[in-house]
Amino acid sequence: MYGNWGKFLRVNLSTGEVKVEEYDEELAKKWLGSRGLAIYFLLKEMDPKVDPLSPENKLLIMPGPLSGTSAPTGGRYNIVTKSPQTGFITMSNSGGYFGAELKFAGWDGIVVEGKADSPVYIYINDDQVEIRDASHLWGKLVSETEETIKKEIGSKKLHITSIGPAGENLVKFAAVINDGHRAAGRAGVGAVMGSKNLKAIAVEGHKRVPIADKQKFMLTVREKINKLKNDPVAGGGLPNYGTAVLVNIINSNGLYPTRNFQTGVFELAEEHSGEAMTAKYLIRNQPCYACPIGCGRVNKLMTVGVTEGPEYESIWALGADLGINDLASIIEANHMCDELGLDTISTGGTLAAAMELYEKGYLKDEDLGDAPPFRWGNTEVLHYYIEKIAYRKGIGDKLAEGSYRFAKMYGHPEFSMSVKKLELPAYDPRGAEGHGLGYATNNRGGCHIKNYMISPEILGYPYKMDPHDISDDKIKMLLLFQDLTAIIDAAGLCVFTTFGLGPDDYRDMLNAALGWDFSTEDYLKIGERIWNAERIFNLKAGLDPLKDDTLPKRFLEEPMPEGPNKGHTVRLKEMLPRFYKMRGWTEDGRVTEEKARELGIEEFL
Repeated sequence: MYGNWGKFLRVNLSTGEVKVEEYDEELAKKWLGSRGLAIYFLLKEMDPKVDPLSPENKLLIMPGPLSGTSAPTGGRYNIVTKSPQTGFITMSNSGGYFGAELKFAGWDGIVVEGKADSPVYIYINDDQVEIRDASHLWGKLVSETEETIKKEIGSKKLHITSIGPAGENLVKFAAVINDGHRAAGRAGVGAVMGSKNLKAIAVEGHKRVPIADKQKFMLTVREKINKLKNDPVAGGGLPNYGTAVLVNIINSNGLYPTRNFQTGVFELAEEHSGEAMTAKYLIRNQPCYACPIGCGRVNKLMTVGVTEGPEYESIWALGADLGINDLASIIEANHMCDELGLDTISTGGTLAAAMELYEKGYLKDEDLGDAPPFRWGNTEVLHYYIEKIAYRKGIGDKLAEGSYRFAKMYGHPEFSMSVKKLELPAYDPRGAEGHGLGYATNNRGGCHIKNYMISPEILGYPYKMDPHDISDDKIKMLLLFQDLTAIIDAAGLCVFTTFGLGPDDYRDMLNAALGWDFSTEDYLKIGERIWNAERIFNLKAGLDPLKDDTLPKRFLEEPMPEGPNKGHTVRLKEMLPRFYKMRGWTEDGRVTEEKARELGIEEFL
């Protein structure tokens, strides 16, 4: 086999047993790797109805066949598990260097099972695998955890992924953080890791990923890197201003969610834009492994020193969504989330729901005690409540359940801007209706990155589409983005490569690396297989499509009050039946036997 090693680690924390398991190339040709192999293993081995925080849930840490290669952005990995926040599948993707290092150690992934009796971490040095005591690490921040492990092992090659106090305290939206500031952030993967008493995984490897045709692969990679460097977004906007280059673009297009999505225009957006951050705080770019784009930001702030980030989503979630424009406070809050191990999108979204509940009088001063009031623009809220959430102290214990459960406690779940209980990111769907359909149908809930329709609807990739067009062509484009992103994830690459690369480019790199002769359609069929398998998992876990494939009432019934999208709602009811039909599903959104047979996944129905 090439690209994949054909083996993974199975670590049972309940028994302390570590096993090496192999798989053949036929399985790789069906699922590719990473996100694909992960959903196969979960459906094969685990009841989707399990309690996400029980020992029966499995946690899969999976790089892809191009992870650890010179393919542009070839350092990604996915953490796949059943989410404690949504109750459905989640696949949280992260960059940095950890995924590549796991491949260098000779592994295509780790399947973590059971629960340790006391805190542990896993140390991997090529074929040497140990489960080590982590009692002295429990309670430590992410940076302290990494520093302590590196000193213990004494290796400069070490790369670590770990949880902070939020994961230990089972915060529903706890993240897993690798390389200090790279987050597998969404839907509570950190809580699953914490539920298993697993503090960290430390890896060092000394092998080279096998490539089928090295010369062809090198030439192909060089061609794709040139494409990315010549693209105005991948080669211009992202390296110059980071992902926060989107702040002014999305705001000017009228879909920059402000004050819990009450409007799509933030009057102070310029003050926390990528341009402002570059001018005031930037030290240098920070690329992930093998990345020619380099969108990561290294900033310096008096209160925290040198730190990484924040990304566009984090600036928005800890900024405009709360009516806050103080960039220094936002950078500090993002640093806190990284150290404590919190997903910034859900942190901001939960605080925003609390602010609207407070504004409307449903959350009262007596509920808060001496804590800062939840007023729009109040920067005190950021740093105070982030800490309370991570340690589940005071009202932070309720906030740690996420915006949906929190708002429901106060009788108004409609103020949770979430899909399937996962908080929405920084695009108001009333300004991009195809993106709204993507939110509603996404396998992990309120997620943008697995079907980034902002590309065609706002940025013009692969070509510009009217954001308020709801034709079949728009739905076909959404299906392409969903299937293609599944392939990009499964390959071990970053979705930002779609700014410059198309489906044929991924085919070229994969064929050269793996020695296959697959067509673009063959690869997209793998993506469709992954998407449908994840849907089957969710249906078995209890998904009710007619109830769960929806959007918050605000987007369906409350027209955008101002800006370029004034008067618009999302016409979800007109799109959803056609989406189901074009997916080959039943009228009520279920995978048919015919579709399952076509994709070779009928065993999972």
